Amino acid sequence: MPDYDASHYDPPAPVAHVELRRLDGQAVPEQALLLIDTGADVTLVPRFVVEKLGVKLTEVDTELIAFDGSRSRAQAVELDLVFLKRRYRGRYLVVGSEQGVLGRDVLAHIVLLLDGPRGSWDEVQISK
Repeated sequence: MPDYDASHYDPPAPVAHVELRRLDGQAVPEQALLLIDTGADVTLVPRFVVEKLGVKLTEVDTELIAFDGSRSRAQAVELDLVFLKRRYRGRYLVVGSEQGVLGRDVLAHIVLLLDGPRGSWDEVQISK
């Protein structure tokens, strides 16, 4: 359920429960908790979830630059990510943290209302 997480973030931050699936459908889908980060260019998924799925990481790694300027390296993985009942097939970077990051590569396809005072978020339907 959409909400803000006060146990890992101060001030509380919006998080999303997503489902990660192998492209070949050979494993049971796994749930992951991702920080909704409108400033992140790409989506980052937790390594422990990728390991449960048994998906092979790419040979090439990518340099990540955090908001504070710190640098790290991450390998990528090809997965289906299910968020708000939509499937996003793509290449996502793998990080060692407990939670991942839902970045603009996914967020650019939806309209979200982040309601900090209420500690909740919701998808907004825009009529065309």
